[in-house]
Amino acid sequence: MPNRLANTQSLYLRKHAENPIDWWYWCQEALEIAKKDNKPIFLSIGYSSCHWCTVMEGEAFCDQAIATYLNENFLPIKLDREERPDLDSIYMASLQMMGIQGGWPLNIFLTPGDLVPFYGGTYFPVEPRYGRPGFLQVLQSIRRFYDTEKEKLNGFKQEILKGLQQSATLPINNVEVNDTQLIYQGIDVNTKIIQVTADDFGRPCFPMVPYSNLALQGTRFVFGDTQQREELVVQRGRDLALGGIFDHVGGGFHRYTVDSTWTVPHFEKMLYDNGQIMEYLSNLYSKGYQEPAFERAIALTAEWLQREMTAPEGYFYAAQDADSFATAEEHEPEEGAFYVWDYQQLETLLKPEELEALIQVFKITEEGNFEGKNVLQRRYGEKLSDTCEQILDKLFMKRYGELRSNLARFKPAKNNQEAKEVNWIGRIPAVTDTKMIVAWNGLMISGLARAYGVFKQPLYWEMAINATEFILGKQWFKGRLHRLNYEGTPSLLAQSEDYAFLIKALLDLQSVYPQDSRWLEKAIEIQEEFDELFWSLEMGGYYNNAADNSDDLLVSERGYIDNATPSANGIALSNLVRLSRLTDNLDYLDKAEQGLQAFSSILTQSPRTCPSLLVALDWYRFGNLVRSNQTILDQLIGQYFPTTAYRLDENLPANSIGLVCQGLSCLEPAITQEQLLAQIVEITQN
Repeated sequence: MPNRLANTQSLYLRKHAENPIDWWYWCQEALEIAKKDNKPIFLSIGYSSCHWCTVMEGEAFCDQAIATYLNENFLPIKLDREERPDLDSIYMASLQMMGIQGGWPLNIFLTPGDLVPFYGGTYFPVEPRYGRPGFLQVLQSIRRFYDTEKEKLNGFKQEILKGLQQSATLPINNVEVNDTQLIYQGIDVNTKIIQVTADDFGRPCFPMVPYSNLALQGTRFVFGDTQQREELVVQRGRDLALGGIFDHVGGGFHRYTVDSTWTVPHFEKMLYDNGQIMEYLSNLYSKGYQEPAFERAIALTAEWLQREMTAPEGYFYAAQDADSFATAEEHEPEEGAFYVWDYQQLETLLKPEELEALIQVFKITEEGNFEGKNVLQRRYGEKLSDTCEQILDKLFMKRYGELRSNLARFKPAKNNQEAKEVNWIGRIPAVTDTKMIVAWNGLMISGLARAYGVFKQPLYWEMAINATEFILGKQWFKGRLHRLNYEGTPSLLAQSEDYAFLIKALLDLQSVYPQDSRWLEKAIEIQEEFDELFWSLEMGGYYNNAADNSDDLLVSERGYIDNATPSANGIALSNLVRLSRLTDNLDYLDKAEQGLQAFSSILTQSPRTCPSLLVALDWYRFGNLVRSNQTILDQLIGQYFPTTAYRLDENLPANSIGLVCQGLSCLEPAITQEQLLAQIVEITQN
């Protein structure tokens, strides 16, 4: 009999609806029952496309003995981290304070009433393995500790709570935010993070776009080893566009690779990665690294987005699973089954000369590179021949059952049952999480906007506008922006990253199409709502959640740490500087300075945690505005000027073609395009 998760909207929660565990979703009723019954809370946090979440669901959470003990001795709650990133952030930080490496599933134990964590972990197997204890033994030990070691329990809880409170209240160093050396230091530290060395052999590789983005911005400065910075940012682009992390047949980027050679991915595809990578590769291309592999990766990712990740209403879906069924008869899905290629299958599908041609371009062997099968990884970045593209089209046909040119839309499989029951003419696809997340849509809109600015492909602009108009038209309910949309219904109040990334997306649309004022107007309007609900008057910076939506949080965090996505505050403070340049409203600039001061201790002491805050600092120090006519702006937009905003101005001084302004002053009117370009370079470097 299904448990209460069967009636939730979250795909991740519904995946656990058939578990014998008496799961609750996160709600006040569940928390009150735990308090009344004096049951410790077992909080399990994950997301729909998480591979190890899927593994634990099929193992421990389906085990009857575990379920019986858990139901009798704990109050079990399942939480979708994509619905509540604020809760996930607090409990992930708690886990790390316990000395445990973070990850998902995040399984953590809370005392009822105060919700303070006292033990946690990630994946727990049914039986002891991988150096981890069996889950039933863990549960028994935790319950015994909860019942018999009250003094130790309370002491440990106070330690965790104190640590959380200290991390939420940052000291202010009152740094000089115009100090260029602070920016140089941050660029240098974060550039090293994206460098893969011999010591990294065998370690996972993540795109780490916030770090790569800062390093790319840093290539315009002359300090330290400038050539190495150039080489590293280009190499990161090649790793992404040539490696197995990219789906060379269908387009789109997987979440990360399990190795340091960028060969074998964890096969889930996340919208947030693809939006950031599209923007990054477009920026590389616009800076002059016009490698065919970059352009192809962007084009195929846009095709994948249109084909598999776009709702009929125009918004973008959240993610696709790593696992899929090899056949409809399989009980459990296999990791990567939709994407990998058996050598014998390639021999059957392709002519001998075609297979040989494919091997010349991709690393393919009889032994394979992933469990006896092949993940496609390119050998070089030159433009693929027409013959090679035709061979890849054959693989596309085998996977999807139709020609690439005929398949404009590919209906998603919304759950495992649907994936197995539909009569697919190609392979059984991975399940798609079809919810809409405002923050992630914002990142993809930004990526599409930048790609359009560089390549002028109408499809990129069309998809960006459709998604934006959906959000602006459908995501305000009872006067408030909502974070999610489930099949046309807005759900859950938006968090700071939703506001910050959406405002950035609107500013990015304005930057590539400055003749349309509505994107700037909407950004100003949404920024006002964001400031009113999330700004910390006492400390500066933006809280993760609004004050009227934080009753269930142990502490009110102001997110500043970049992970797979940039921090909300890093993006928000950059937005404020951009708004000040575009509107000449210095209130925005004052607020940006307050925010940078609020995180000054982090900028000076832990720059490797906050590349997006350093980007904001770069905008604050070097941000500028170019005012010019449409013809000149069209020529500038496709180039790489990372701290430059554009405003259409047809009333320039006589005989001039543009003005470059910073703060309250402008340089002398530029008479020629060469002079204008020289002024932009000068003002963004000195």
